[in-house]
Amino acid sequence: MVGSQLTDMLLSRGFEVVHVGRKSRSSRVKSYSWDIHKGTIDPKALCGATHIVHLAGAGVANHRWTDAYKQEIYDSRIQSTRLLYEAIKTQPDSRLQKFISASAIGIYGNHTPPYTTEDAPHAANFLAHVCSDWEKEADRFSELNVPVAIIRIGVVLAREGGFVKEVSKPVNAYVGAVLGNGKQATSWIHIHDLCRIFLRALEDESFTGVWNGVAPAPVSHAELTHLLAKAQKRPILLPNVPRFAMKLLFGEMHTMLLAHQHISAQKLLNAGFRFRFETAADALADLCSHTN
Repeated sequence: MVGSQLTDMLLSRGFEVVHVGRKSRSSRVKSYSWDIHKGTIDPKALCGATHIVHLAGAGVANHRWTDAYKQEIYDSRIQSTRLLYEAIKTQPDSRLQKFISASAIGIYGNHTPPYTTEDAPHAANFLAHVCSDWEKEADRFSELNVPVAIIRIGVVLAREGGFVKEVSKPVNAYVGAVLGNGKQATSWIHIHDLCRIFLRALEDESFTGVWNGVAPAPVSHAELTHLLAKAQKRPILLPNVPRFAMKLLFGEMHTMLLAHQHISAQKLLNAGFRFRFETAADALADLCSHTN
């Protein structure tokens, strides 16, 4: 989802883009294959590459968290990053100037204090463990004298998937509901602004280290759900879905769905980044205006 929109943005600015993955997802750019489980990648994939933007990873909300799927979530991030590192390390004429990796605000855990910054300690739960190891693998590129930028992504608001797509379905059918008590803080970002952050990382040599990829104004889950319903011109009629029901429906994954994450965007603001969508109301109005 993010890679597709970022590709559009890069092509419009004159970048040459190639995709690397298990299968081709676009006819607009060259695509090369890899197999992270076998540790193989098309040798032509990285030839001449000056920047790598690593967005690969099995969706954390796509499937119930069985032991097998948790391993897939982990391996799809850690093994893929390791594969890219080994490919660049063994490439005699590498031109790589920067490695830019996604991560997630899940690294801070399921309950964070207001405006948690990038230097906050990592949590000890499953998603935090995945993100921490993912970032460690990304940081290995610095051993090759390649600068590294890591974007810890919040809840992405986009028409194509994620919160907007999944919550819009029941809302439009008049069966939308708030999850849990609704008070949990949600640190969100419009997909357009997220892609602009990755673009900044590509174009600005000084943009290195860890950055929270969130908008400046977190909102409660209840507020975000009601704002989406308002943008869709639908009411929220059903009572909140209680935590015990969430646990029955989603198993361990319910902890992520009910996470309270109040994350700071101040580092981005201090670096001069200006968000096009600073409020959730503006973000959802923009996204829903294209679907109504």
